[in-house]
Amino acid sequence: MSASDPAAVIILAAGEGTRMKTRIPKVLHRVCGRTMLGHVLATARELSPARLIVVTGDAHGEVGTELAEQAPDAIVVVQERRGGTGHAVRTVIESVGLIRGTIVVTYADTPLLRSQTLAELIGVHESGGAAVTVLTAVVADPTGYGRIVRDSSGDFAGIVEHADATPGQRAISEINSGVYAFAGELLADVVKRVPTDNVKGEEYLTDAVGLLRGDGHPVASVRCTDPDEVLGVNDQAQLARARRVLNERVLGRWMRAGVTIHDPGSTWIDVGVRLEPDTEIGPGTQLEGQTQIAARARIGPGCLLRDTTVAAGATVIRSVCESAVVGPGATVGPFAHLVPGTTLAGGERVAGHRQATAGNGGPDTQAAPPRHEGAQDR
Repeated sequence: MSASDPAAVIILAAGEGTRMKTRIPKVLHRVCGRTMLGHVLATARELSPARLIVVTGDAHGEVGTELAEQAPDAIVVVQERRGGTGHAVRTVIESVGLIRGTIVVTYADTPLLRSQTLAELIGVHESGGAAVTVLTAVVADPTGYGRIVRDSSGDFAGIVEHADATPGQRAISEINSGVYAFAGELLADVVKRVPTDNVKGEEYLTDAVGLLRGDGHPVASVRCTDPDEVLGVNDQAQLARARRVLNERVLGRWMRAGVTIHDPGSTWIDVGVRLEPDTEIGPGTQLEGQTQIAARARIGPGCLLRDTTVAAGATVIRSVCESAVVGPGATVGPFAHLVPGTTLAGGERVAGHRQATAGNGGPDTQAAPPRHEGAQDR
């Protein structure tokens, strides 16, 4: 099902993320080499929205700085008071004015959501002429999530929050992801009417869905087939899970492209890394940043490469390489450390646990073996 480019994608990024228990704003925690906000921005761009809008708590804080660097074209709207998701969207409408067409609302702490899923959401929304279309998922443990209630025909009937659900409704495993596609004209009206009669006194987009249905407008839903996509990150455990899921996706993509990965369970590859077919990756290897590995190169076991270029046929074993260049057929390791700026010419070899100096790979520096694998100079 095809979908038109949305009129806007609104990314909600104003949450404080206190459960992360770190000084870093929640949405700036990194998943496979990119911040969560960066992942969501990349996903939104794939939809080619007419407007990309990000709601933050402070335009001049760390999140604002990230946006200025990564998305200077985005419209930044400041939610000065944390008044809930409905309040965040109302703040957008009051700031930028009426937006005609389809508006997608998503979150900066859902880094696993795919653009294909959002495109399907838009397609169903527009083909059915819905006022709002809700993205849902079936999960093993729905505790804490709003439940999707359906009528006898299986059509969407409403959303019941966990705290308000009956025992029968709590048994429902289909949950509300909180991601929506709205008709812009109707959204502009309904966000003005969202109530605050809840424990926190906040405005929730969930209530906007109920109001639109109560007004007699059609409400649709799309079920996300992969529940991991709607995984929200609220604490360090969920962040670690998101990293595992995305890393598995990245590894799978490279293996399907002809890269040999001996032990996916101990291999981590950032989203910015580029590999050519016939590359061989050994166990216990991490490839970070903008690392590029050419065909027939062998990396690992036990390597960390960050922002490093490895030419065709080179070998790196049990070594650390940072912002280095390894020439064709060169050999690094075991137990070498290429510091930033190091360049090895074709066929050169550096080994031992001494550092290679910038711009000079040095001779074959096979030193006395270290007492254990962790003894390399880092």
